[in-house]
Amino acid sequence: MGTLNERIEKECAFIPRLLSEIEKVIVGQKYLIERLLIGLLANGHILIEGVPGLAKTASVKTLSQAIDTKFQRIQFTPDLLPADLIGTLIYNPKDGAFLTKKGPLFANIILADEINRAPAKVQSALLEAMQERQVTIGENTFKLDDPFLVLATQNPIEQEGTYPLPEAQVDRFMLKLKITYPTKEEERVIMDRMTSGSVIVVNKVVSPQEIIRAREVVSQVYVDDRIKDYIVNIVAASRDPENYHLNLKGYILYGASPRATINLNLAAKAHAFLKRRGYVTPEDIKAIAMDVLRHRILVTYEAEAEEISSEDVIQKIFEGLPIP
Repeated sequence: MGTLNERIEKECAFIPRLLSEIEKVIVGQKYLIERLLIGLLANGHILIEGVPGLAKTASVKTLSQAIDTKFQRIQFTPDLLPADLIGTLIYNPKDGAFLTKKGPLFANIILADEINRAPAKVQSALLEAMQERQVTIGENTFKLDDPFLVLATQNPIEQEGTYPLPEAQVDRFMLKLKITYPTKEEERVIMDRMTSGSVIVVNKVVSPQEIIRAREVVSQVYVDDRIKDYIVNIVAASRDPENYHLNLKGYILYGASPRATINLNLAAKAHAFLKRRGYVTPEDIKAIAMDVLRHRILVTYEAEAEEISSEDVIQKIFEGLPIP
C-alpha cells in the first residue's frame, strides 16, 4: 500500500496543472470538473445535462485544450448522417478503387454537443466507437487512438426537435451529470471575466502518456471484498428491492445493468485516486454512485405520477442498505 501511495502521489502531479488551466476559463463548477477528471482517469464517457449557459461546452473544450491530444467538436443536428461521424468510402474513378475518408470521430476527445438533436441512426453510429473503441467503415475496421473519450451535452428543457437517446447508448455513458446554476459570487466573477475583453490562453500542460500512466495506477487502487459486495448489493437492489426489504415496489421499471457494477467500481477507484488514496472507501461509492446510476434506473409511470425520480430511488437504496 505504501508503494501504491507513492505512485499515486507521483502520477497525480499533472492534476494541479490541469486544474489551474481549466480555472483560467471556468469559474466554480467544481463538481463538473472533478467528474470530467474521473471520466478521463477511469476511461469512461460522460453525458452532461443542464440548461443553456452553464459552461458545459466551455468546460469540455477547456479540458481538451489543456491536454496535448486531438479534439473534435461535433454539433448534432436533425439532418446529421452516420457518415458525418465515422466517415465514408469515396470512389476514385482513376483506378476504380474506394478510398476511406475518416470522419471527425477519429480523435481523442469528442464533444458531442446537443447529442439528443440527432436521430437514432446517428446515435447508433456512436455505439461501436464508445464500447469497442473502434469504427467500421465498409469492410474495414479501424482502432481509435488512446485515450478516446466521448463527452456529450444535452438540454433537458427544450424538447422540440430532439430525440430521446436509445437505452443501449445511455448505458454506455459511465456518468450522467446534472449541472446547476452558479452562486451569486461565482456569477459576478463570470461576468467580470467574460466582459473584460481580454483573451484567455489555455496551454497544453498534460500529455496522453501521463493520462495513460495515471489510468494504470487507478486500476491498481485497492477495493476490499466488503466494498465489492456493497457495490453489487446497490446494483442488485435496483432490480429486486424486495429482497433487500426496501419499500420500492411498483416504482422501478428496470434496474441497473451489470455495466453499472463495473463502472461504479472504476469510478470509485478514480475518485479515491483524486483524493490521493490507494484504497476505496464507502464514501467514494456514495460520492459517485448517483452519477453512475441515475440514467440506468428507469422508474414506472406510478413513480412519475408520485414525482419519484430515479435519484429518489437511489437515495432510498442507500438509506436501506448497511454500510460496510
